[in-house]
Amino acid sequence: MKILLDIREKRKASFFLDLIKQLDYVRLLKIIDDPQKGKLVNDLSDAFREVHLYEKGKKKLKTAKQLLDEL
Repeated sequence: MKILLDIREKRKASFFLDLIKQLDYVRLLKIIDDPQKGKLVNDLSDAFREVHLYEKGKKKLKTAKQLLDEL
């Protein structure tokens, strides 16, 4: 299972990281400290979530024509 967290306070983030590093069943994959890259990761995560919902039939996506009409 993968969990994406946004920790706003740097001081508290370092405490949290120290805490999870002590857990042998948790593997730290990546720390993203750049807000711009963090937003990109968040946007990609949202996009994958929407595709997953579409594949399950729980969400209807717009067609390419509908997207172009919005521009």
